[in-house]
Amino acid sequence: MDYDSLKLENQLCFPLYASSRKITKLYRPILEPLGLTYTKYITMMALWEKDNVSVKELGEKLYLDSGTLTPLLKKLENQNLIIRKRNPEDERNLIVTLTKKGKNLKDEALKVPQEISSCINISPKDAKELHRLLHLILKQ
Repeated sequence: MDYDSLKLENQLCFPLYASSRKITKLYRPILEPLGLTYTKYITMMALWEKDNVSVKELGEKLYLDSGTLTPLLKKLENQNLIIRKRNPEDERNLIVTLTKKGKNLKDEALKVPQEISSCINISPKDAKELHRLLHLILKQ
């Protein structure tokens, strides 16, 4: 029998997984002074792009299910970065809104992309191509 298909080195999923973990680890010391984990950071970035969104819409944008997103939002709310409130038009839906502190954190976060790009040794051309390919996978 040919077991090559079971070799770790032949798996597309493994370098994606390992790279994701490595990138998240690189972000940790950069985000710590802001009081954010990587997942909190991407949530805040989504809210800085579009505030006053439903939990459902936010989850779709971040590719996070409600089991992951709900505790994350509770933590951000405890840090006074967001407020969750019922949608007056549909009480079943929660709307997530940035607080003043959450909006102000955006200015402090401006340094993050620049700092992280200095940690990853990849050409801008390769980065753009990788970005394109990863989004192909996400769209499936």
